Amino acid sequence: MKNFILLAFLLCISLQLNGQKTYPSDKIALTNAQIVDIENETIRSGTVLINAGKIELIDYTSTEAGIDYKVVDLENSYLMPGMIDVHTHLNNLASAKRALLSGVTTVRSASVAAFQDVSISKMVINGHLDGPDMIPCGVYVTPMLNETILADTRLGNLTGPVDTEEELRQLVRINIDRGAKVIKTRGTERAGLPQTDPRKQTYTKEQLGWIVDEASKDDIPVIIHAHGDEGARAAVEAGAKSIEHGTFLTDETLQLMKEKNVFLVPTYITLLDLVHPGGDYEHPVLEMRGKYMVPKSERTIKSAIQMGVKIATGADNRYKAETTSRVSMEVEHFRRLGMEAWDALRTTTSLAAELLKIEGQTGKMEIGYEADLIALPDNPITDPKALQDVVMVMSNGHMSLLRLPFGID
Repeated sequence: MKNFILLAFLLCISLQLNGQKTYPSDKIALTNAQIVDIENETIRSGTVLINAGKIELIDYTSTEAGIDYKVVDLENSYLMPGMIDVHTHLNNLASAKRALLSGVTTVRSASVAAFQDVSISKMVINGHLDGPDMIPCGVYVTPMLNETILADTRLGNLTGPVDTEEELRQLVRINIDRGAKVIKTRGTERAGLPQTDPRKQTYTKEQLGWIVDEASKDDIPVIIHAHGDEGARAAVEAGAKSIEHGTFLTDETLQLMKEKNVFLVPTYITLLDLVHPGGDYEHPVLEMRGKYMVPKSERTIKSAIQMGVKIATGADNRYKAETTSRVSMEVEHFRRLGMEAWDALRTTTSLAAELLKIEGQTGKMEIGYEADLIALPDNPITDPKALQDVVMVMSNGHMSLLRLPFGID
C-alpha cells in the first residue's frame, strides 16, 4: 500500500513538472444556449455538455442532460469560445482575475519584471487558479533591463546595454530556464514613454537573428515589438512569429509578413488609451503622439485586412483597476476598419490560438477542446459590443463567472 501511495505521489509530481494540466471533475450541462460556431459561421440553439474540464458533447437536437450533470440554463445567451489576449503584461493575481472576468480565458505574456507570468501559468496548470491560461514570456530581451536585473541572480552582469551576441543569447537562455514559452524582444523603441521615438530601430537584423536562433533551440517562438517599419522589417527577416503594434508598417513589409506567415498584433486600443484621459496612460506628450499614431495604425490595419495578413487581438495592458482597454474593444475596431464579422471573432479565438500554437486545445467549439467558454447577452455578429458584457465565463471547466438568471424565482 505504501509503495502504491508513493508511486501515485511521484506520478502526480511528474505530471506537474511536465506541464500536464489539472482539470475539475465537474459535469456541467449548458442548456438553452445559442451556440456560436465561429469556424462554420453558424449560430444554433443547443446544449453543451462539459466533463472534466473539456467539451464532451455539442447537442443541437435536445436540451436533456444526464442526471449526473449540473444544469446551467443560459436563457438563450450566445455561447462562444473564450477570448484570447496575445499581448498582455498582467503580473499579479488581481489582474489575472480581472482579465478572466472580462471573458479572456487565455493570455500570452509580453513580458513582466520578475517572472510573475511563469508563476501564474504554473498555478493554472496545477489547478490552484481558475485561469486565464498563461503563455509566459518572462523578462524583456531589451537593451536596458533596469530593475529587472533583480529578477534572477544571473542577470547581474546585464546592467546594459544588452546588445552583444553572448549577452542576448544568455538572456534568452535564462528566460527559457525559468519557464518562458515565448521570447519577447524589440525592433523599435516604445510609444508609451514621452522621451522615446517609436519609429527608431533598436536591434539590428543580425542581433534579432541571434535571439531567434537561441530561442529556436527549444522550439520557442519570438515576438517582436515594432512600431516603425525599418525595425519591423528587420524583425520579419530575422524570423519573428508576430509583430507587436506595427503602427507604421509599409505595404511591402505587410506583404513580406504574409509570405512568411507572420502575425500582426496591432494593440490598436492602446493607442486610443494614449489619446483619451484615464486608463493606463495620461501624459500630454503621449496624447499628442497618439493623435498622430492612431490614423497611421488604422491605415496599417486596413491594409493588413485587405492583404490577408493574419491578425490577433492584444490589449497591451496590465488589467489594473484603472485599465479601460480590453481585447473585446479591439474586435469591435477591426469590424469598423473593414474586417468581416466572423473574421473579427476569429482574431480573438481560433486565429489567436493558432498564433500561440494551442489551436488543438482551445479557441473553438469542438468536442475534446478545453471548456474555455463565454456567454454573451446578444449576438456578437450583429453587435460586437456584446463582447464587453459577458454573463458567463468558464475556464478549463471552472465556472468562474455566472450572472444568470437575471430574474428572481
